[in-house]
Amino acid sequence: MAARVVQWHRRAGREGLPWQGVRDPYRVWLSEVMLQQTQVSTALAYYERFIQAFPSVAALAAAPLDDVLALWSGLGYYSRARNLHRSAQLVVSAHGGAFPRSSAALAQLPGIGRSTAAAIAAFCFDERAAILDGNVKRVLARHRGFEADLSTAAAQRTLWAHAEALLPPAADMAHYTQGLMDLGATLCLPRQPRCDACPLAADCVALGTGRTAELPRKSRRAQRGERSNALLWLRHRGDVLLVRRPERGVWAGLWSLPEFADLRSARSTVEPWRGRGEALPAIRHALTHFDWHLQPLRWDLAARTAAATRERIAGELGARWVDGAQAMRMSLPAPVRTLLGG
Repeated sequence: MAARVVQWHRRAGREGLPWQGVRDPYRVWLSEVMLQQTQVSTALAYYERFIQAFPSVAALAAAPLDDVLALWSGLGYYSRARNLHRSAQLVVSAHGGAFPRSSAALAQLPGIGRSTAAAIAAFCFDERAAILDGNVKRVLARHRGFEADLSTAAAQRTLWAHAEALLPPAADMAHYTQGLMDLGATLCLPRQPRCDACPLAADCVALGTGRTAELPRKSRRAQRGERSNALLWLRHRGDVLLVRRPERGVWAGLWSLPEFADLRSARSTVEPWRGRGEALPAIRHALTHFDWHLQPLRWDLAARTAAATRERIAGELGARWVDGAQAMRMSLPAPVRTLLGG
């Protein structure tokens, strides 16, 4: 099987991605983390901007976290950016600026799981280490006809063992690893897989038994919830009021607009202040486990509002006034950035 994947990748694998064919663990690591929850088409522009701003692990480690989060704005899953920053600092402080050369050591860094560590080690150091991200799980489960429920730890352990048993010689590891990724991304799709072009079709159990739609099995599905809040977009003479989000929870550590339970609460807060405003169309923001309905209230303080009043308002809301242009360079969540930029 591994030989067929390698041969197929040499002939038909994806080409031209900026992180392909490089053995720089910094660039491979950055791409792997970005692609954990993001499509290639979206990650490309972010990857290029990151490399331009932080061309090395030392540059990333030395950068303020706010700068890192600002460049990450719009990619979501912001814990990835915070872990990137922490890992970069550890690589510099504990490893002399050089990435560990084994998957076991790489997996000790924040945010680098077993599969990501294996990918870095395979691409950069030719280590015979198995990857098992979502796409690869689908390829291997279908090819083998693996029927165990992948939401269970026992099934995961069995599939990991199977992945390790398939590994080719070290010289082929880069092509094999990228080949599995490409198969899952371009042919062995969740729906309507392109089995006619797959190099593994001849002995794929799922295809042979007509069960590509059933495999892999994963019974436990998180129930999506809904949440509603109001956001106060408070402006005065070109400045906007921003608040730092808590270090835990949604948009952790980012700058955002003051949040209220509902529009009524936001209105009651601003009514004593001289000014005028309006409720804007609601924003629906889809997160991993719930849909967040955000109701913006835009309110402009009277132009002659005193500086002392401005600061009292900021103190009441635990916020700070920021120049509008500067705000757009800060680490804002994507919906807030879109709102302020509109």
